[in-house]
Amino acid sequence: MRYNSPIEATSIFLARELAINNKVYYIEYPLTYKDYKNEKASEDFQKRKDSFFNADDAVIDTEMPNLKRVALPILLPLNFLPEGKLYRAILKINESWIAKRLKYIIKKQGIKGFVFINAFNFYYPGVGKAIKPALTIYQCLDPMITPYDMKHGIVSELQLVKESDMVICSSKTLYNEKIKINPNTFFVPNAGELSHSSKALDKDLPIHEKLLNIKKPIIGYVGSIERRIDYDLMKEVITTNADKSFVFAGPMFKEHVPEWFFNTPNLHLLGPIPYAELPKLFKGFDIAIIPFKKDEVSSTIFPLKLFEYLGAGKPVISTGFNPDLKDYTDDAVNYCDDAASFTKALNNILANDNAEKLAKRLEVAKQNTWEIRAKQIMGLVDKDLASKG
Repeated sequence: MRYNSPIEATSIFLARELAINNKVYYIEYPLTYKDYKNEKASEDFQKRKDSFFNADDAVIDTEMPNLKRVALPILLPLNFLPEGKLYRAILKINESWIAKRLKYIIKKQGIKGFVFINAFNFYYPGVGKAIKPALTIYQCLDPMITPYDMKHGIVSELQLVKESDMVICSSKTLYNEKIKINPNTFFVPNAGELSHSSKALDKDLPIHEKLLNIKKPIIGYVGSIERRIDYDLMKEVITTNADKSFVFAGPMFKEHVPEWFFNTPNLHLLGPIPYAELPKLFKGFDIAIIPFKKDEVSSTIFPLKLFEYLGAGKPVISTGFNPDLKDYTDDAVNYCDDAASFTKALNNILANDNAEKLAKRLEVAKQNTWEIRAKQIMGLVDKDLASKG
């Protein structure tokens, strides 16, 4: 994920948390010449254009002293090529350009030893070994489901899993897949940015302006609106609960969204909301939902929004798309498998929520922060480095 992306990402949260006690270099996802043509007029590109072409300008300060962004050179576009010898040969050229940039920075910054974490960038599987880290880690965060990713990703990710010293997976399903290939595989779930979402508890924080004219109670969802959502379930729930307002906030992938989603009176589509504004949005929700369909893909998802909802103090209703979630939520979340139980949970929460249940939600959120996850990962890193001497 690019550091300035409007979409929240595990890699960025983890980098920030690790930077509290470590020096962290966040390597930006590289642009290709095709991206360059499309983005060269953008404000963000203009601000950073020197960093793409000059290695001496490639390390960029962030809001944290110990966290630096690293810009990579512009690369050759490759995904149009079929999988095979030609693709792999040109990929090695791109990987050599990335490695050359990183080696220069490592030398210039005086870095004597480092851990390299590939945070789900399976497009460039050979970079880690090329720069000779003390430890290479592949962080597997999602399944590959799009044709674009699978075209070359299946081969590249297999290489990454085999060649990495350690693999860290964000769900048990992914863990069960990868440990068959690499025995040094671990499960460390996603977490929530409690320091941010808990701002919704501030009595002086205003409710987001996009919610002010929407009738209460408001049932809210934040995240991508795409294939993962169980639209059949939601249609029945939203239709049955015409007295309630349902709000969906996030980027939309229309090819996956049914027509009824755009013309239902008590369904409101807000579009993407900047991450900085999420506490104001959460504050206006009466209940937060995660309505994902239950299938083999969803069983690999450990959503960040779950603990952010809880950290904001909101009651949460989720489908049972990933049974692992129950192990981390301690009865603080309502899991529903059909529209009837979903509606029952909605009405029960609206009638019976109280301070004791709020306290339980906040306690669960405190047990699932990025601070805790970073400590778990550092524990694995320290143990592995110690075993290598």
